Amino acid sequence: MGKYAEDARELLELIGGKENIGAVSHCMTRMRFVLNDPGKADVAGIEGMKAVKGSFTQSGQFQVIIGNGVADFYNDFVAVAGVEGVSKDAVKQAAKKNQNVLQRAITAIAEIFAPLIPAIIVGGLILGFRNCIDSLYLFENGTKTLAEMSQFWAGMDSFLWLIGEAVFHMLPVGICWSVTKKMGTTQILGIILGLTLVSGQLLNAYSVATTAADSIPYWDFGAFRINMIGYQAQVLPAILAAFTLCYLEKFFRKITPQVISMVVVPFCSLLLSVVAAHFILGPIGWKIGSAISSVVYAGITGSFKVVFGAVFGFVYAPLVITGLHHMTNAIDLQLIADYEGTMLWPMIALSNIAQGSAVLGMIWLQKKDARAQEVNVPACISCYLGVTEPAIFGVNLKHMFPFICGMIGSACAGVVCVAASVTANAIGVGGLPGILSIKPVFMPMFAVCMAIAVAVPFLLTAVVGKKKGLVTGNRAMERVPEESGSQEGSGVSGGSRDENMGKGQAFRAFLDGMVIPLKEVGDGVFSEGIMGEGLAVRPENDMVTSPGAGTVIVMMEDSRHAVGLLMDNGVQLLIHVGIDTVDMKGDGFTYLVKQGERVSAGSPLIRFDREKIKKAGHSDVTVCVVTDAGEAEIIRMLTGMRGTANETEIMVFE
Repeated sequence: MGKYAEDARELLELIGGKENIGAVSHCMTRMRFVLNDPGKADVAGIEGMKAVKGSFTQSGQFQVIIGNGVADFYNDFVAVAGVEGVSKDAVKQAAKKNQNVLQRAITAIAEIFAPLIPAIIVGGLILGFRNCIDSLYLFENGTKTLAEMSQFWAGMDSFLWLIGEAVFHMLPVGICWSVTKKMGTTQILGIILGLTLVSGQLLNAYSVATTAADSIPYWDFGAFRINMIGYQAQVLPAILAAFTLCYLEKFFRKITPQVISMVVVPFCSLLLSVVAAHFILGPIGWKIGSAISSVVYAGITGSFKVVFGAVFGFVYAPLVITGLHHMTNAIDLQLIADYEGTMLWPMIALSNIAQGSAVLGMIWLQKKDARAQEVNVPACISCYLGVTEPAIFGVNLKHMFPFICGMIGSACAGVVCVAASVTANAIGVGGLPGILSIKPVFMPMFAVCMAIAVAVPFLLTAVVGKKKGLVTGNRAMERVPEESGSQEGSGVSGGSRDENMGKGQAFRAFLDGMVIPLKEVGDGVFSEGIMGEGLAVRPENDMVTSPGAGTVIVMMEDSRHAVGLLMDNGVQLLIHVGIDTVDMKGDGFTYLVKQGERVSAGSPLIRFDREKIKKAGHSDVTVCVVTDAGEAEIIRMLTGMRGTANETEIMVFE
């Protein structure tokens, strides 16, 4: 038995025994379980184990964070438990058994829209910028816009619509591509299918309502006719058509002999899916999508719209936790297609602002707590810029009352927002910059709503926190991460490079790029310091090098996205390329060392393909975590600067 045998026995008992294990695997730092009955797991007991750094449940998987030694722990666990491990994909498939139908549907929607979000946000910003050019009457006593005053800006306004139209009118192309990517079928066929839904041969979807029935073009098949109608900006017709294409391709690939599959499979799959899209699925999907958007629109504009605004504003943040918020992307896009704007998205932006303002209250309450501020400040900034996870999971849920204060503030802002009929042209950045996506006529009122979303949560959090005695002073800290703000190649504040190197405790950058604190990474495990203290680099090159002299002690041969090092000064490091890149199964990653190999400062460790990581929908931010500080009493993290590999000092140990 290995050194983790006793810990493995304890974990086996705490998760409910062998019979409670549906599947088990591991990644670079975590044991991944699918439990037959998640309720049998003693979470408090598991997190109290010496070998365990934390646990959480995500997408039906119960994940136990072990650290660098997870591979050895896993081997001892499967031996003790008498179970066989499976691949991470198999674990994911098994995990779906722990999801109900709604959760599976939401997961599918999230996976479809996740790759499209950057383009949708860009499109929203473009439309917001065009608002400022062609819809704000700021000149000649409020009678003319910038586009009317200047030919240059009139031309720019027209040019920018090239991008806006590509994002929103041609959205079905992106949806069809994303579905085929998710389903593992031929992506170019998905793109072509999407193009057939928005072809210039068809009557534009936006022109259908204003075109007389006898003027709508049609295909005449003799016995019947089919209207030639496009599906610009339509969501459900594209999703239904794309899934039809995927299942047809899988069917024909299964029954077609290999020798003719190259011809038969794509031809039959694409032809039949296009026929289905225009004959059946398109009209049905359009009606369903319109029905959903009309119900939501009725709620936002009806007699009880104030109640709708209060309820939606209050519950949106909890929806983020459950993942149900992904549904709103499709609803927003359908509202924009049907009503030339969405009144739902402004409330989403206000909810994000409210949660950030609750963190702002925590910043005030803990203004003398330097360690807490390292979490609070970046979380607040990212939330105000539309990224809520660090704020919700890193701060507000940890104390709970700020989360509720944010929900209350969001509800108050939502009431005013809906009462004033604030409407957005498009989905934009869901925070303070969101005002750019609001129709110009509603911008002043949205600014008032933003002020409510800032003031109410801040004041409530400050008052409740003060009553709870959370106004804190300085805390003694054993290890102090600090932001140097220094320029490239600088050393530790208060000491020269020679002094630090003389102690033999300085590690250098492992990549070229901006060195940032872990709190800015946006990953629940790394950002919260569960794995240990550390920092990260936003890479500008593709070669990870060793930050100092040591030995390679941990590798993941199936994914090749991370490496563990035992440095000569006794410190253990984990370098992890990208977030959730374990899902790429090693595609785009190459190890340049072997386990047990000696390395020196600057030795190449991993080469990775930044474009492949981006195309897979992952961040390439690369994390370096101290999993064991050895004899070091103080760790200084030098962040807030651009680092150069093997030159810039980024960590100092004392």
